[in-house]
Amino acid sequence: MTHTFTSADLVGIALGLGLAAIVAGLIAGFLGVGGGIVLVPVLFWLFTLIDFPQELSMHMAVATSLATIIFTSVSSVRAHHGRGSVDLSLVRSWAIPIGLGALSGGLLARLIDPDGLKVVFGVVALCVAVNLATPKSLVVSDHLPTSKPLNVTIAGTIGLVSSLMGIGGGTLGVPTLVAFSVPIRMAVGTAAAFGLIIALPAVAGFVFSGWGIPGRPPASLGYVSLPAVAIIIPFTIFLAPIGARFAHSVDGKWVKRGFAAFLAVTAVRMLASAWG
Repeated sequence: MTHTFTSADLVGIALGLGLAAIVAGLIAGFLGVGGGIVLVPVLFWLFTLIDFPQELSMHMAVATSLATIIFTSVSSVRAHHGRGSVDLSLVRSWAIPIGLGALSGGLLARLIDPDGLKVVFGVVALCVAVNLATPKSLVVSDHLPTSKPLNVTIAGTIGLVSSLMGIGGGTLGVPTLVAFSVPIRMAVGTAAAFGLIIALPAVAGFVFSGWGIPGRPPASLGYVSLPAVAIIIPFTIFLAPIGARFAHSVDGKWVKRGFAAFLAVTAVRMLASAWG
């Protein structure tokens, strides 16, 4: 059984997704926080505005966001790599634990109720908002960890939490790398590569977890809405490189603070929805 949408529902969703995708594409390239931090709440609120099963809204939002990140990350990585701001050795070193963490998140999704996903998103998004609004970035060391178990733990956690939130590698990857004294532009470019490593296995996990679940909209692959992905990716692919160019040419202080405010409000609303 699938959910039936009216013509008004489809028009409203398409317009909402288009506007969200514009913001997500620019944010993904400019701040390196990943477009999913915008897309997940927008998708969730769009679903809640129509007669859509509440038990599916958050899972569909997270999975669909991750599917778009596959395409956005490729575009963003190419733009940053062309400017020499992707640490390929670090990407290779962290790839396996990030990927395994992301796959675990996708597979675990079926066992987590919607309110659980909302709490994960809300808490982490609130922490990210505080980090973005703080004038001086937290630094815990002047170099990356040398301990292999510690590196595996950090990378695996980034993959797992990012998967459950429906976000790319930038939201957690950038502040983590900066905390270990990686230059901000290198952190943004490298974290963009993390996004691809997260999205591919995470989407596979969400497709498997959502396979056969009743009530999903037409043309869904597991928890992934293919029509929504098709609407979003042209915007994000085109705009992520533009955002990346801005990141290399302007001071993003006020943009960061404005986005931090938006993110804080979104996080609080998501938590209120979970606990209300």
